Amino acid sequence: MNRTPLLIGGIALALIILFAMSCFYTINQTEQAVLLQFDAPREIVTEPGLHVKIPWVQRVEYIDKRLLNLDAPPEEVIAQDKKRMVVDAFARWRIVDPLRFYQTLINTDVAQTRLAPILSSDVRQVLGSQNFAVVLSAARAQLMRDIRDRMNRESESFGIAIVDVRIRHADLPPQNSAAIYSRMIQERKGEANEF
Repeated sequence: MNRTPLLIGGIALALIILFAMSCFYTINQTEQAVLLQFDAPREIVTEPGLHVKIPWVQRVEYIDKRLLNLDAPPEEVIAQDKKRMVVDAFARWRIVDPLRFYQTLINTDVAQTRLAPILSSDVRQVLGSQNFAVVLSAARAQLMRDIRDRMNRESESFGIAIVDVRIRHADLPPQNSAAIYSRMIQERKGEANEF
């Protein structure tokens, strides 16, 4: 028995299956894709499902459609009335133009790196233009909208939209808190001595 034709047939079948598998790609409901031909954008695909591409000529870059989170490290901000506060803020953002996003930022890691300083800068500028009492009042919601709007203006060329900005904490620095606590103790001791 000659097994050579059977072996050649098996190899040919495996190559045909491999070729057929490289012709298709799938997009999940949480994704969109940029179809690249020789690394140049050819098409934006937003519909989930099975799609066809030319193997070895075209490749697919997947881009997230979901809301993404941007955390800024807590930093010290000086309010207009010269009071210091430590602000911990975060933003939620979404990719609205996948082609522009791919051309300017390529992926979400680069986007996080570029957006973090913008968030920090806008938090410092908006909160620094207000008194400490305003930051802690009901006007805080408007301040967060102002930060969001400033970020949207600065990042519109990236193909993203800032959906929301929130301030987790706006506290006094630890040394200020300790000084206030010790002053409160001294006042209570003074009241106790009067009695």
